[in-house]
Amino acid sequence: MNKSMNKLEDKLMPIANAISQNRYLVAIRDGFMTATPLLIIGAMFLLFSNFPIKGYSEFMTKVFGENWSIFFDRPFETTMAIMTIFVVLGISYNLAKHYELDGLSTAVIALVSFLVLTPFVTDFTPEGSKEIFKVGNVIPIEWMGSKGLFVGIITAILSTEIVRFVVKKGWVIRMPEGVPPSVSKSFSALIPAIITILLFDVVRLLFSITPFETIHNFIFKILQAPLTNLGGTLGATLLANLLIGLLWSFGIHGRSIVGAIMDPIWLALSAENLAAYQAGKSLPHIITGQFQEIYLQLGGTGSTLALCIALILVCKSKRCKQIGKLSIVPGLFNINEPVVFGLPIVLNPIMLIPYIATPLVLCVISYFAISVGFVPRPNGILVPWTTPPVIGGFLMAGVRGSLLQIVELVVSFFIYLPFVKAVDKQYVKEEQLDA
Repeated sequence: MNKSMNKLEDKLMPIANAISQNRYLVAIRDGFMTATPLLIIGAMFLLFSNFPIKGYSEFMTKVFGENWSIFFDRPFETTMAIMTIFVVLGISYNLAKHYELDGLSTAVIALVSFLVLTPFVTDFTPEGSKEIFKVGNVIPIEWMGSKGLFVGIITAILSTEIVRFVVKKGWVIRMPEGVPPSVSKSFSALIPAIITILLFDVVRLLFSITPFETIHNFIFKILQAPLTNLGGTLGATLLANLLIGLLWSFGIHGRSIVGAIMDPIWLALSAENLAAYQAGKSLPHIITGQFQEIYLQLGGTGSTLALCIALILVCKSKRCKQIGKLSIVPGLFNINEPVVFGLPIVLNPIMLIPYIATPLVLCVISYFAISVGFVPRPNGILVPWTTPPVIGGFLMAGVRGSLLQIVELVVSFFIYLPFVKAVDKQYVKEEQLDA
């Protein structure tokens, strides 16, 4: 068993290191982390305007009037609905810091470059009419949200690389000593900004003479739509969770590495569901970022909350019981490092089997339960990943979402049970020998 583990480690470690050290994937990961708090806030405000309790809307209308939901919709419109703006700023800022460039000015240049590529035209249908009119001189919100996400990611990386190239060549205005640093920075960013914006404007012009008309249409149809469709499949989700578990097997933060690739896709799927939820339409996707975090990570990666419960209820060894007691409270908030490294699970061939298998089983159960209509599809609300089980399921899919999480906890418990007993038996023998 140890030989197999060593062979697997030899194959996985170079790949994991290459991904974890890739500056672009790291910038994307950190850029999304920068935007995540705002996205969660916006999604939670939308939840308050569409709370999944019967009679809630009628009650709020009686108390606060017909337009009560505007109070909650406005924070959503200024956060989640324009997520790509924050993602562009976050990715460019973090990549610029990697290159030791000025993060703020580089991020602003990236945002302007993204807006240069964006068509300032939107469709408008007057009330009572079926005819669609093109309205100019407006920033279209549709490309500021999830639909413009991949263009935003590409723009943030390319614009930062252009700024880096220009600065490296020394094509900057250098002010004499004694000039305030803020003034010096603004002038040093002038030439890189001009060159970058000019190049992106040329790209915009070139796409305007193609059948796609804009780079947004091109990227969405050729890249983003196929990738999100692939990322929303059961097979891709099972593969992603298999890799997460395998990487954690060697103490590598698998969620962080795999998330650098999958999070943009899962976030786009969540945003599409959220837009449909807000519009009162049927939700298009089963698998989203919330499907991953709420249904497959009960207690953290590996769904280890049930493991903590098993350690307390079943085990006889002092070590297992103590680890279970220490891990249960963090596990309620989906933090499982105490049990992962304390039991341990890492580099433990016995516990790695249920640790990797449990999320895969839960993925199939959840997908089936949602696809046949037992549980509503995820509404796209970005529930914080630290939300305890049962509460998270309720916020995302009402009472049936909570019931699914309870069923998953029971299933996880019985998957872990025989392996927990095996480890416990081993620790009991060790404690008896020590005594």
